[in-house]
Amino acid sequence: MVNFNDDTLDGIFSALADGTRRRVLADLEQGAASVSTLARPHAMSLPAFMKHLRVLEDAGLIARAKDGRVVNCTLSPEPMRAASDWLARYERFWNGQLDSLARYLYHEEEIHPWQTETPPPTPPSNSGSSDASTPPSNASGAPGRTRKR
Repeated sequence: MVNFNDDTLDGIFSALADGTRRRVLADLEQGAASVSTLARPHAMSLPAFMKHLRVLEDAGLIARAKDGRVVNCTLSPEPMRAASDWLARYERFWNGQLDSLARYLYHEEEIHPWQTETPPPTPPSNSGSSDASTPPSNASGAPGRTRKR
């Protein structure tokens, strides 16, 4: 396995962050395809689409090869493997954390089962008055000094 550095992984994940580029990779799962074939389903200009291909190529996710006048693209699996390996480390961590949480919650349920009783209703207020209360005053206090002109 090739050991990828942080800059390489940043490029891979940056390339994968765009939906158009992910769709291109999905299209290339079927095998090599020409640039024009890959661009056809996307509603953008060819120069804009070529920028997406350049990002994928710079990240190492695809390779382009010219065959006469046709440029074909193919998937390069090694960068995806590196990204998958990087994600797998965190998957193991989070699975372990979630397993610990599940064990804790199961243990708590065994010790303190959830109460199924409803709490008693709160008694009505004993204010002694049924009149509506008066709203508080908006004044902030005594009027201050006024400026003389």
